[in-house]
Amino acid sequence: MEEYPEEFRSPPVRLVALVGCPEQHGLISTHFLSQQPPINTLALPHFSKLSLLLHRSSKSSSSSSAAGILKRDWLVKHRTKIPAVVGALFLWDHVSGDPAQWVQVCSDLDELKAAIRPRNIKLLLLVVVGQSDEISEDRLLALRKRAEVDSKYLLLFNPDPSQLNNSLQRLGASFAELATTFYRDEGRRIKAPIEKKNLSSLDLQVRYCFKVAVYAEFRRDWVEALRFYEDAYHALREMVATSTRLPPIQRLLEIRTVAEHLHFKISTLLLHGGKLIEAVTWFRQHIVSYKNLVGPPKVIFLHWEWLSRQFLVFAELLDSSSATLQSVSSLPLGTVEQPLTEWEFHPAYYYQSAAQHLEEKRSSLELAVSISEAFNDNDDGSAESVVQSIYIGQFARLLEQGDDLAMQFLTDDEYTLYAIAEGKRFQDSFEIIALLKKSHEMYTNLKVQRMGSLCAFQIGREYFSLGDFGNAKQLFDGVANLYRQEGWVTLLWEVLGYLRECSRKQGAVKEFVEFSLEMAALPISTIGSIQTSKCGPGGPASLEQRDMIHTEIFALVSGEARPISLDGTDDLKDNTLHLEIDLVSPLRSVLLASVAFHEQIIKSGVSSLITLSLLAQLPLSIEIDQLEVQFNQFECNFIIMNAKKCPLEAVPSEQHDHRVESAPSLALVPNKWLRLTYDIKSEQSGKLECLSVIAKMGPHFTICCRAESPASMDDLPLWKFEDRVETFPTKDPALSFSGQKATQVEEPDPQVDVTLGASGPALVGERFLVPVTIASRDHTIYAGEMKINLVDVRGGGLFSPRESEPFSMDSHHVELLGIVGPEGEDESQRGPDKIKKIQQSFGLVSVPFLNIGESWSCKLEIMWHRPKPVMLFVSLGYSPNSNELNAQKVNVHKTLRIEGKNAVLISQHFMLPFRRDSLLLSRIKPVSDSSKFVSLPLHETTVLVVSAKNCSEVTLQLLSMAIEVDDDGIEKSWSIQHGGEDLGTAVLVPGEEFKKVFTVIPQVDSSKLRLGMVHLKWKRHCGIEDRSGLTVTDAHVLTKHELPDVHVELSPIVVSLDCPPYAILGDPFVFCVKIRNQKELLQEVKFSLADSQSFVLTGSHSDTVFVLPKSEHVLYYKVVPLASGLQQLPRISLTSVRYSARFQPSSAASTVFIFPSKPHCKMAGITDQGLESIIAD
Repeated sequence: MEEYPEEFRSPPVRLVALVGCPEQHGLISTHFLSQQPPINTLALPHFSKLSLLLHRSSKSSSSSSAAGILKRDWLVKHRTKIPAVVGALFLWDHVSGDPAQWVQVCSDLDELKAAIRPRNIKLLLLVVVGQSDEISEDRLLALRKRAEVDSKYLLLFNPDPSQLNNSLQRLGASFAELATTFYRDEGRRIKAPIEKKNLSSLDLQVRYCFKVAVYAEFRRDWVEALRFYEDAYHALREMVATSTRLPPIQRLLEIRTVAEHLHFKISTLLLHGGKLIEAVTWFRQHIVSYKNLVGPPKVIFLHWEWLSRQFLVFAELLDSSSATLQSVSSLPLGTVEQPLTEWEFHPAYYYQSAAQHLEEKRSSLELAVSISEAFNDNDDGSAESVVQSIYIGQFARLLEQGDDLAMQFLTDDEYTLYAIAEGKRFQDSFEIIALLKKSHEMYTNLKVQRMGSLCAFQIGREYFSLGDFGNAKQLFDGVANLYRQEGWVTLLWEVLGYLRECSRKQGAVKEFVEFSLEMAALPISTIGSIQTSKCGPGGPASLEQRDMIHTEIFALVSGEARPISLDGTDDLKDNTLHLEIDLVSPLRSVLLASVAFHEQIIKSGVSSLITLSLLAQLPLSIEIDQLEVQFNQFECNFIIMNAKKCPLEAVPSEQHDHRVESAPSLALVPNKWLRLTYDIKSEQSGKLECLSVIAKMGPHFTICCRAESPASMDDLPLWKFEDRVETFPTKDPALSFSGQKATQVEEPDPQVDVTLGASGPALVGERFLVPVTIASRDHTIYAGEMKINLVDVRGGGLFSPRESEPFSMDSHHVELLGIVGPEGEDESQRGPDKIKKIQQSFGLVSVPFLNIGESWSCKLEIMWHRPKPVMLFVSLGYSPNSNELNAQKVNVHKTLRIEGKNAVLISQHFMLPFRRDSLLLSRIKPVSDSSKFVSLPLHETTVLVVSAKNCSEVTLQLLSMAIEVDDDGIEKSWSIQHGGEDLGTAVLVPGEEFKKVFTVIPQVDSSKLRLGMVHLKWKRHCGIEDRSGLTVTDAHVLTKHELPDVHVELSPIVVSLDCPPYAILGDPFVFCVKIRNQKELLQEVKFSLADSQSFVLTGSHSDTVFVLPKSEHVLYYKVVPLASGLQQLPRISLTSVRYSARFQPSSAASTVFIFPSKPHCKMAGITDQGLESIIAD
């Protein structure tokens, strides 16, 4: 599209001229360009310049209409030289000035009218006025009559900033209106002969229709422009058989060139209007109309070049157009015979077609050059003087006649020589590559692999023709991969032929052999092969060509002969050629190796059978010299020799490190399995897998083929749909369906006993010992290693004991502390090769050398931080034969479930002194978080009872119990009293509970007082049966229990009951109720005493008393018991009026024992206080 001139590539823009007052031209021109649509401006400083611009030469006016169809400069002349409107600018001072100035204005007007009248150019008068000028209507009327213009086309232009915008707006509207009128009038004038059909020739009809369409474009009337462009196009097509004005070749050249321009205009207008389907349909009709107008054979390359340019230009138009296809359902709008396809709406299709036609042009040009060699010998260089004529599509010779230049028409022969000379100046291959790259990129973006691969193949073919084999091979590789995946055999053959030839030219022997073998192994049938006249360098796809390639390659690799055409390579006598064939290699059809073990599990040291099967799809049989079968266990590798070429007796044993077998023949027949079965024995346990099979053919050529399992072996992609007899890799069909290339070698049975001696549960906090004993029965233990793993019973990962990972104590509820060796074994006695690694959940320790009948033991030291059942895994790995690093290992595994339990459960509760109760407001009316804590009275004695219960199945011996305080400041806030910490020989059987009493006196009023932590020391009780082996000797366990925080407050009222510890039936005694006020305020207390059937009392039953601050009030009652036994005293209830709080002493505090008569027991040495405590207990 860049080859077209600018006036054709862009829509025409209206042109106006400004004459006079040049200082105002810049403002007006800038404003016109900013309008929509814009207006171009010719700025002429003086009126005389316009006459020179619009002057018509006599030669131009008298030229014959039969010289050509379209003038080359007509469109550019109307876009840049001939304005539609001329705006004459006059200063008001000149218009209203003295008579001399008025005469000059009239003279300029007369000259201007004379210049524009022949071309019917419109006139617009502009009078430049100032802000203070007084406008005379009479002088303006005289000016308008002199110019012969309408009143609305005489405008006042005020350049003052306040009036400039309005002036420019009026000016732009008037210029646009007059320009539209000019182009409409010109179009009507030229359209009149067309409508009257009085044109003398088709040349004039094409020319007139073209001009009408151009004038319509000036007016932005796209519909009329499109219609007349189409009329010009159809009229031009009729000239093909009727025009005889020029010689045949040049006549056809002119018609095609004009048709190309008209088609470009029509396509641009259709795409501009969003009519994508119409544009594609029009392009197809355009190609069909001119596709067969090829011209004489010697210039047929011009036809292909012209077609290529049509596709290229339309592709660029589609690429730059915003028109899109709305739906695929609108596609079948072409013709009934050939509906539109989806590809015709994508630029990639047209870029590809342009490249294809350019290839045809190159071929035709080469033929034309060879034909015209005789003319080139006698060429005088006159082709350099050939230039484009004044008419589109014509060429002429430029002659010098004195000081003038003249145009001379060319004959067809002269033009042919010129066209061939021009064609030889350009290398079409680079243009073809550029076009195909664009197409390939677009197909790739559309994810259209097949079309993209076709373009890539064509690009590679161009690079190949240019000798750029590196780029060509890179492209061919990508195309070949797609054709292999989709199974396009014939197309793949051609691509591989190019790859083979590129490798030959580059001297890459390995790649040359690989591509040649792949071509020889392609499924090319004898019937139905597609043969084309243009075969690539690989030749036709046929069985004969496969045989030839096969013979050539094996002659090369065997050293029998070397192809003369293989350039840049050395002989293979001193170099080894090695090919690798994996599971996805395209060379699998060259050599396929299947390996099947007859047994899925074999014993270590016991022989088993293995079947090796080979298959080749080459056209001819091949003979293998030797096969090497490789396994993951190096000791199992073995070699199979071809007995025909090298008998087993002739092979020296020292040449090979592996076992050597012999086969009668190692000949591979096409499409027939070669089956070989041999014994195999492994001394090492674990997985035994066949990795690869290496076939050696000749002294310098080997193929390493990856072994495949028959059960999971994939078919050959290109051969699975071929008509051929399929056979099984093994003789046994069941083995073909289930055979695997790997088997499992079992370990030998261990002859060593591992015993875990622990029994019973483990207790939280103690260092629990698990005895482990290793005893050798029939195996000697070399390089023994014992691995210990602790795993949660509910599931958990096993950690490798050889990996060091960071752990935290919080994340391990059970911890392996260490491994205690046998008695008498010192850590310093361990050798440098001994291993001992301990981590939280696993450990690793070396086991010393043990002869048959010897034993070794150790103890595992484990601690439970929380009650949790765990599984103990102990694995012993040893070598029964030698101490080498890679020796066969035998493993023994033992497991033991150990329950981890809590030993003791510690609890506590608080008690107030006997028959002494305090009024605690937080208990009656809880505030904030006080209800979460136990409330204690300030400066009052509180009894703390700590209980320890044996929750395990083991008898425990308690050593000590104490309350410890971590912070020194806390100890001052309360005082505690308890007996000695040592508990002596306190023994707790399972389920038994031990209690100890502490006295606590809070000293500080606090909403949250921390009491400390109970420390209980204990150990397992050995008893009669010594079980000390389960724990570390003399090790005690410290169990901690944190006491809850308490709420301490001052009790406003304390009530004490005072009565004898016992009474005699019928004997009266005094019962006192003491009410103590601990506040600084007077307390009003209401009390009530309930009657009891067991007692008769005297005293106030209900009343209100006032207790002074920091004083005590006592209520006295005389009580007579009426019944014996443990009786309930009359219960008293008290209510504090100030706090609206009611409380009542407990029932236990109001209980007393009544003897039926005075006891006659001996109480010597027992005081009343001692008796009271006995009765209270």
